Amino acid sequence: MFASSRSALASARQCRQMSHASNKLSGQVAVITGSTDGIGLAIAKRKGQEGARVVVSSRRSHNVERAVQEMHDLGLKDVLGVQCNVGKPEDRHNLIDQVVAKWGTVDILLTNAGVNPATGWLLDCSESVWDKLFDINVKSNWALTKLVAPHMQKKKKGSIIYIGSIASFGSIVPYGALSGYIVSKSCLLSMSKMVAQQLAPDNVRANCILPGIIKTRFGEVLHADDEVFSGVLPTIPMHRAGEPEEVAGLAVFLASDDASYITGENYGVAGGMQSRL
Repeated sequence: MFASSRSALASARQCRQMSHASNKLSGQVAVITGSTDGIGLAIAKRKGQEGARVVVSSRRSHNVERAVQEMHDLGLKDVLGVQCNVGKPEDRHNLIDQVVAKWGTVDILLTNAGVNPATGWLLDCSESVWDKLFDINVKSNWALTKLVAPHMQKKKKGSIIYIGSIASFGSIVPYGALSGYIVSKSCLLSMSKMVAQQLAPDNVRANCILPGIIKTRFGEVLHADDEVFSGVLPTIPMHRAGEPEEVAGLAVFLASDDASYITGENYGVAGGMQSRL
């Protein structure tokens, strides 16, 4: 089974290499949190390749500098790097202030920053861990949305994209290590719908992407250990983990005019894993 998974993954990589950027996001300003590694960095690179002016951010400045250099090495020059711990109000304000000062507005907000500070079943979660989960995974999304919404409403156009988790639908085999994380990420299902309803009259859209088992450092708890992954694999009809780049394509689509009549929706990128409650 693992051999067939590797073959399918090789085919998927070949298909991605054959794709060509089409400047779907030409001139747009895209702010992406948690974008120095994994899914966030893949999305940042793809948005830049589609013509967007990209803002890369995370809580460690050296990671921001490295990610910006990676983008420059790809020939992407319209890149701004900003250190931002999304759990700190002053950092959130500084992030948006720097973007507006440099480029005048925000057209796209994609919130990828997230944490899972401790493992264990839900009722074994400490109050401090619970508070951090909701501060980073929920509150920061709400707070950043409040900061960028006025800029989008002024232009009568904008796209807000939250990165949730397919685990919100109970798609991963019973695995207590992710309990608190799953509950916090589930909030983004409703947030996308509530924000979409409020901002729709101003032509500002809000949607949520729900990655499954993606091969990132953050997701190593599920894919790096063969014994653990062998327990998860039967729940994935495509019989493999995904790559960060396979999430980036949907992120570009939802930010583009191709998705101009799509708002308040939740989209799984999970190889066929269960995507309904």
